[in-house]
Amino acid sequence: MIFRVRTRTLVLVLIAVAAIGAVFHVPPIPQNPAYHRFADHRMIFGIPNFWNVISNLPFLLVGLLGMGGLARRELARGLPELRAVYWTVFVGVGAVAFGSSYYHWAPSNATLVWDRLPMTVAFMAFFAAIVGERIDVQAGRRLLVPLLAVGIGSVFYWHFGELRGTGDLRPYAVVQFLPMILIPLILILYPASVRSSGYLWLVLLLYGASKLAELWDSTIFHALGGLSGHSIKHLVAALGTCCFLLALQRRRVAANALEPASA
Repeated sequence: MIFRVRTRTLVLVLIAVAAIGAVFHVPPIPQNPAYHRFADHRMIFGIPNFWNVISNLPFLLVGLLGMGGLARRELARGLPELRAVYWTVFVGVGAVAFGSSYYHWAPSNATLVWDRLPMTVAFMAFFAAIVGERIDVQAGRRLLVPLLAVGIGSVFYWHFGELRGTGDLRPYAVVQFLPMILIPLILILYPASVRSSGYLWLVLLLYGASKLAELWDSTIFHALGGLSGHSIKHLVAALGTCCFLLALQRRRVAANALEPASA
């Protein structure tokens, strides 16, 4: 069954409202202090938590490659209107290398805010890109700034709440996980304007795998004896951002790109 635009959009809105309502139906969620206790805390070459710090370098590489490709106009073929969105994605990805390294050098709530900020920027821009590529280009462009404001606001809301002893991760949870529900639906419900969907599904798959690696940090560390789940999380997540870079490099305008969206 093919949904018309308004019906498909209504489905997404209803799912978003239901998910947000479910999250805020539970009590406030403070940051668990145990979050900062990672399995691998070895100091190597004078760098504390060495592998958790160093494993962020691929984010810098992908960010630089993405920004370089955009500067040379080698990326975003077919949808040049979203160049600002793509720039924001790769600036955020590159900044993750610095923010996450800083956090893992000395894990605490105070440094965690600098880890989450660039991740949120990259993630919200990626969501805006999906909206622009699948639903409406102008909508993707217009949503970029509001999405960034919501994402960044959710981090600071949690951070300043923690300083007052009333930390609440619920808005940040919505920002991080709601797009992971909506993006697959968008990819299924809306026709592709550019041919790169396989890479986008890989981005989602690798993101999910990175969260599992984070969850099994200690188990993986003891199983492998040298690399923790959290370090693997960084590498897998960076590979996901690389898949988005490949999507921009190899895409072509789809045959139905100029068809009415309501078809």
